[in-house]
Formats: sequence, structure tokens, C-alpha cells
Amino acid sequence: MAKHIFVIGGVLSSLGKGIASASIGFLLNRMGYKIGMQKLDPYLNVDPGTMSPYQHGEVYVTEDGGEADLDLGHYERYIGQSTSKASNATSGVIYEKVIQKERRGEYDGNTVQVIPHVTDEIKLMFRKISENKDIVFTEIGGTVGDIEILPFLEAIRQYRFEIGLQNSLVIFLTYVPYMKAAGESKSKPAQHSIIKLREIGIQPDIILCRTEKDFDEDITSKIALYSNVPYTHVKAAVDTDCVYEIPKNFYNAGIHELICNHFNLEIKPVDFSVWDEFIYNKDNPECEANLIMCGKYVEHQDAYISVDEAIKHAAALNKIKINIISVDSEKYFTTKEYDELFKNANGVLVPGGFGPRGIDGKIDIINYARVNNIPFLGICLGMQLAVIEFARNVCGLDDAFSTEFQENCLDPIINLSHKIKVDGTYAGIMRLGAYPCHLKEGSMAKKLYSSDTAQERHRHRYELNNKYRDLLEENGMYITGTSPDGLLTEIIEIPKNHFFIGVQFHPEFQSRPDKPHDLFVGFIKAIKERVQS
Repeated sequence: MAKHIFVIGGVLSSLGKGIASASIGFLLNRMGYKIGMQKLDPYLNVDPGTMSPYQHGEVYVTEDGGEADLDLGHYERYIGQSTSKASNATSGVIYEKVIQKERRGEYDGNTVQVIPHVTDEIKLMFRKISENKDIVFTEIGGTVGDIEILPFLEAIRQYRFEIGLQNSLVIFLTYVPYMKAAGESKSKPAQHSIIKLREIGIQPDIILCRTEKDFDEDITSKIALYSNVPYTHVKAAVDTDCVYEIPKNFYNAGIHELICNHFNLEIKPVDFSVWDEFIYNKDNPECEANLIMCGKYVEHQDAYISVDEAIKHAAALNKIKINIISVDSEKYFTTKEYDELFKNANGVLVPGGFGPRGIDGKIDIINYARVNNIPFLGICLGMQLAVIEFARNVCGLDDAFSTEFQENCLDPIINLSHKIKVDGTYAGIMRLGAYPCHLKEGSMAKKLYSSDTAQERHRHRYELNNKYRDLLEENGMYITGTSPDGLLTEIIEIPKNHFFIGVQFHPEFQSRPDKPHDLFVGFIKAIKERVQS
């Protein structure tokens, strides 16, 4: 039977439950245990796919095509294994399943209620992720006290008694603020949140206290008293400049030992060597560079979090510090302002996105990067806009555009011409999940991947219109990556530029601290060469 760890939060959101779960999962995974990771969110959306990044950060995509919470990105980056659709569910999914069962008559005419029907469905999610695993983490979104979270907490209470308390463990992440005016930390918010959790019927086993400043034994004693856990099971989770240091911080705090002792598992050594090398390289760069990242959600720090992390991974490998300059693509610039913006810029990245807002700003910045031979990487929409810019300014197609933004444009260089067959019918639906990509001989893409093929994750509807392929290549933009049947464009390059690549997929989802993605490594290397030239 798999052991089950539940991670719950209190006081306020954004405490870092996902990072905490991933960091502890890192330790247990490096001990050799088979780890399962799961995030359950209380909101009623079926998935985050239709939610604005301003609301919930980026939408992470799993290999099997799940549109998921960004915490799954943390899990994959730290633990180094892929998640799936089963790794993320919402109240919307749970209630949808219950209603469908009721409509099919599966409840034999009984009154359908939160208890037991909704909680039973939640427990099925616990069991599903536990198959063939030694230890499973289930992180619950939101905080104790939210009305939406109650069915999930009740399901945890029931499930713990079903599998035995010795086979389950609750980690409660709470907040201990440091009051600068008083010069001391305060435990009262943590105390009240723990009391609320116990009122629901859940006794925490380990308390992680997120705090700006480490606190004294008096605070630890108070929290232990109110939580009814041993003093040694209350740990300070002190803020750090680099989240990748947290696994070692937790290791030094002995959290892995508490978990193994609770489950009666062997405490095995943890090898930090590759992880330490990544952190050392990050902290000891040979030089630094400025990278412009142009998007319409740049004000939200989590909107492009996987891209940000992939840049960090590749920068550490190349031993360079990358300063990301976020540029709001909805703001327009004069030529003089562009010159000032790019004066110290060494690279440009345009990430994915949907909708017409900010498109003109992105196209203008891509044009500046191409004309001035600044290393450029376009991801998903960034690749499509690079094609549009090139078609307009090099191929002479002044009206080149995407039918996503202008349905009746004269030259629909990006459109829905390649529709996907679903349930016997064709529809311009989202292409989601991992798809193979064939790499062209002699291309930079093939050189970077060191392979004939790549397997990359997608999240988009529109494709490059094959009608314009020959025209693009005649003018110097080449199709260097396609679907195996050659019908769908995956990668474009401009060979005459030092580094100019656009990809239809999202390489950032497969980048890891100990294994940076090949495209990001090549991109950051080109930036470093520009700095050092």
C-alpha cells in the first residue's frame, strides 16, 4: 500500500505549498522511493485552461494533454518525472463526475450529497494516483477556512482512517509573520489556522512555518502546544533567494527523517551533487546579460514561470547571469524608445499566449531583433508572430496575419487549415500534449537536439499555412521541424542570423535544473557569445 502525504495550507494563499511538496518529494525520490504527485484545486472551473494568467498564473501542460495548475511544473522540475491528467483535478471535475453518475442512475435513486458522494469521488482521485507508488503527495489548493475546501478536507479525514493513520501523514503549511515595528515574530495567525484545521477533524503531523525571519524556541513551543504535535515536528520554512535551495534546507531540518520514521521506512542517503553544481553555477556566473521578454502578462510573476525557470536552468549551465527585462507588449514605443530599450539588450524572447491584445507590440519587437541580429527565441504564439513579421517585412505580404486575430485577412499565413479529427468529425480544436517533431538535416534545431526527432508539448489551435512555406524559404526563413507526416510546421529558423528560432511547442515544460532544455541552452549560449564578442 502506498503511503500518503497530504499538504494543506492556512492563513493565506501563495505560501509555497507546491514548492514545499516538490522539495520534500525531491528528497524522498532521491532516496529511491517511487513518488506520485497530485494537486487538487477547490475552484469550480473544470481546469485552468480558460482562466486568465492574471488569476492563476501559467497553465501547465502534461504529456498526455492535461491543462493543469502551475504547481505540476514545480513537481516535474524538482522530481524529474512527468505528471499526467490524473495529477490535477478541481471541484469542477469532481462535481461534473458526480452529476454524470447521477444522470446515469448509478446512485440507485439515492439523494446525492456532498457526503458521501462528492467525498467518495475525491477519495477515488487519491487512490488513482497511488497505483504503483511508494509515497504519494496530494496538495490541496486554497487555505483552511475557505468554504470550497471543506469537501476535500472531509475526504482526507475519511481516507486517513480507511488506510490507517500510520499510512498517512498531514503536513500543514502556515504563516508566521515578522513584525518589524515590534521586532518579533508572531505565532497567533498560525495558532488559529491550526485550531481551525483540528476543528474539521484533521490532526497535523508536521508544521511548516513560512516566515521571513527565523524565530526562537518560544514561537516553536507555542505552535507545538496549539497544534498538539511534538516540538521537533514544528519547522521554520525561512524565505530564501533561490527556491532550489529549499530541498537541502528541508534535508538539514530533518523533515525526510520525520516522514520516514512515521511510515517506518528506511532513511537512505540523498545525493545532492548535480543539484549543488547547478546552484553553484547559478551563484558564480562568468558574465551577465539582459534578456527582453515581451508578453502581455508580464506584470504577473507566475504568468510565464516555466519560461523563467528554463532560462535559469540554461543560464546556470552556460555560467551566465540573465537579467530578464519584462516588456508589456500592449505598450507602444517610438523608434527612439526602441533604441533605448535595446541599447543593452542581448537577447529577445516572445512566449506563448492567446488573443489579439498586445500583438502589434510583439511584432515590432520581433522586427527589431531580426533586423539587428539579436538572438531571438519565439515560443508558440511567439513563433507565429515571427512568421507574420517576416512575411510582412521581407516577403512583401503587407496583409499577412493570423485568422485568430483577423478572420478575413488577405494572406492568412497562420490559420486553422490543419484541423484535428475528433470523434469522427473535423474541428479546429486545441492541440494539447506531447507530439513528435522531425528535425531537418543540417538545421540548427537538429544540432541543438543532437537527434533526428524531438517529443514536445503543445497548447495551441492555429498552425502555419502550408500555402506560404515556399515563399518563406525563398526569402530566407526555413521550416526545420515538422510533424512526422510533414504537414504541420513545428520549428522555423533564419540561418543568416546568429540565432533566430521559433517553435510551435512549449519547450519550457521539459526543462529541469539538472537537465536544461536544449533549445534554451543554445539560446542562452548565443546570448553569452554576443556579450563576449
